[in-house]
Amino acid sequence: MATLLALFSSLLWGTADYHGGNLSKKYPAIAVLGVTQAIGLIFGIILVLITGEFSANAFGTDGYFIPGALAGVLGYFGLICLYAGLATGRMGVVAPISALSALIPVAYAFFIKGDRLSVVLSIGAALAILGAFLASGPELSQGLPIKPLILALGAALGFGTSLLWMAIGSQGSPLMTMVMMRTTTLFVSLAILLKFRTLGGLRLRLAPILIFIGCADFLANLLLGIATTKGSLTLAMVLGALYPIFTAGLAFRFLNERLHRVQYIGVFAAVAGVAIISAF
Repeated sequence: MATLLALFSSLLWGTADYHGGNLSKKYPAIAVLGVTQAIGLIFGIILVLITGEFSANAFGTDGYFIPGALAGVLGYFGLICLYAGLATGRMGVVAPISALSALIPVAYAFFIKGDRLSVVLSIGAALAILGAFLASGPELSQGLPIKPLILALGAALGFGTSLLWMAIGSQGSPLMTMVMMRTTTLFVSLAILLKFRTLGGLRLRLAPILIFIGCADFLANLLLGIATTKGSLTLAMVLGALYPIFTAGLAFRFLNERLHRVQYIGVFAAVAGVAIISAF
């Protein structure tokens, strides 16, 4: 169950990031992010009303308030870096490095929580992470430009620490943790939008894709949060980090971005890693 949830989370994340990054080529990343985060919050509130999850503990042991707020701020920072990086056109620089964000919660699980994997599962996890990095097409042939590199590292740091706090909050309530994340990012978005007093040219005709991005991103977080409570935190984070494969695949299919040999190797490695994890 945890494996399927984490994999579906990476599918939703990769798809949302593809569309978000593509929109950010035409519109300001902050505007795209602000609108989609607000949509995600509305979607989350609807889920809370349906499930009655609002009764979960906000503070104290297993409280969702503080972890959710921290995850929201850090995740927002990561998304701004990611969208801005993807908008530079160097997806092959930004996406692979941002995928390494899983190493932060994995390190937490190993050194703090004492989460240990068998040798076979460790090999599978290593293959999956390496595969995600390679499959998203690291562009090193033309050097490593500074701006995309900095944005990629910012995305990895933001996502990694956000994932860590998201996993901690999910121990009490995955859904309320995600709603708290979106509530926090809504205030940040409103402050930014009030400062610039513009939606960056976003039009009503973009509503369907914006709604999809907001809901898909929220569901991706929620499913990964649930996955961390159903099995190994390490494996959930590793499988959730496979989203660049889907981002690169969509870019190949719809933007005609050519896949390089290293990307095919990465896909093979990631599939092999997932197969090992699923089998054992």
